[in-house]
Amino acid sequence: MHLQFALFADAANVSQEGKLNILGVFDALQVAGLPSIHPRCTFVLRLKATGEDEGDHEVGLAWVNPEGAVLWSSTGHLQVGPAPEGADGVDLPLIAQLDLPLDQPGLYRMQVSVDGTEMALVPMHVALPALAGAFPLAPSAPQGLVS
Repeated sequence: MHLQFALFADAANVSQEGKLNILGVFDALQVAGLPSIHPRCTFVLRLKATGEDEGDHEVGLAWVNPEGAVLWSSTGHLQVGPAPEGADGVDLPLIAQLDLPLDQPGLYRMQVSVDGTEMALVPMHVALPALAGAFPLAPSAPQGLVS
């Protein structure tokens, strides 16, 4: 199984035609204070499975803070069926709606694993306004949590 991509977004869905739609991709958050929670974050990943991947697989997500502590984790099972006739594999979009706990500024990572093998570490930069030189708020941005 191959991980094609993994990212954070404001929203995502799969259309009735099977198209993956992603809105508002981001990799940085600015928060008014810590600890905090970034509500309703969408984490999107797309796996590509081949014929040898048919069967049950465990997909794991772990939200890791800058110190390396796991703040949140979850696993789920994914059943992979056969590819359609003539196709080289099956695209498997996964969409997770998450509330991300934040306990300090710095570089967080979403760890993605399949069957216990790490597939990706997706970065997320978290900054406070006083530390946010690289992620300034727009003059008209509301106070509080801004992604």
